[in-house]
Amino acid sequence: MLMEEKNLTPAGENELFAHVSALIEQSRQQVAKAVNTAMVYTYYGVGRYIVEFEQGGEKRAEYGKGVLKRLSERLTEKYGNGWSEETLKKCRKFYQIYKIGSTSQTQSLGTTELVHSVDQMYNFTLSWNHYQILMRIDNPQARSFYEIEAHNQQWSVRQLQRQVGSSLYERLALSRNKDEVMRLANEGQTFEKPIDIIKNPLVLEFVGLKPDSSYSETDLESAIIDKLQMFLLEMGKGFLFEARQKRFTFDEDNFYVDLVFYNRLLQCFVLIDLKIDKLTHQDLGQMQMYVNYYDRYEKQDFEKPTIGILLCKEKNDALVELTLPKDANIYAQQYALCLPDKALLLQKLNEWTEEFENQKEVRL
Repeated sequence: MLMEEKNLTPAGENELFAHVSALIEQSRQQVAKAVNTAMVYTYYGVGRYIVEFEQGGEKRAEYGKGVLKRLSERLTEKYGNGWSEETLKKCRKFYQIYKIGSTSQTQSLGTTELVHSVDQMYNFTLSWNHYQILMRIDNPQARSFYEIEAHNQQWSVRQLQRQVGSSLYERLALSRNKDEVMRLANEGQTFEKPIDIIKNPLVLEFVGLKPDSSYSETDLESAIIDKLQMFLLEMGKGFLFEARQKRFTFDEDNFYVDLVFYNRLLQCFVLIDLKIDKLTHQDLGQMQMYVNYYDRYEKQDFEKPTIGILLCKEKNDALVELTLPKDANIYAQQYALCLPDKALLLQKLNEWTEEFENQKEVRL
């Protein structure tokens, strides 16, 4: 006797479809990742062979002036598009940037040995498109920082482009001492104290407001909420959005905090007030009250003290220092509605580094 087919309910069929669909999507992602990884290592190996060939003596170097063009033609004929002379030049540059040890130590490797040895030399974790962006960064420390952050934060290619374009490394470096700058290159962005979350300036070009146009604080707030994912990316690691215009009542008066976030790495609330005019001591006093309220009535015992950030178009550091107590967990931070001038930031960073070194020599 044949066993009757068990009928699934619509809900059961939906659940089955969801499980199978999730498995297929996961499998596709793994395949795509494997293909991407294989592509990166292949380009690295190609670049290595090209460099070794070009370093094979004067006679070979002279002959090699047109070798990439001829190699490109032969590879394209055999494997199709994707092996242009420009691609081969990128492979060469890729190896030159990421090689470990001297080329002369590995010239004797055969094809099979080379394929197996590449994986042991550098741990590539990003896609070829990511590395094409990273290769355009001349500063090795900055390049290392962006590579670490792109991997840790799972940045897309577009997100990496935006962070490099907004000079994230330089802005973070300007708020740190020299030892911490080196740590940026080795570990990426780390949060150990409140000041670590501050960038100089905070770049909000994605909100779509023009620097020379008139807008209100409500306009800025709404634009940030509309582009919340980009704002969280700009703020950095560990930020969770809680509320806008968060109301609290004290002594029968209502108060409103523009934006309330929580940082899970620092384990504290982060309150942000937006100021489109020049920062005043009244603004600082108001934020001090907001922070005090959260510390006394919202913060749990296991959480760290609340951080207050006044995001303003213009500030006076002397006024901020005079108004706030030294141990205040409040920071005034300027924002910009356009991408910063990278050359100017680099100049400031170089000046800052030189000044730091001079002060260090004087102390010694």
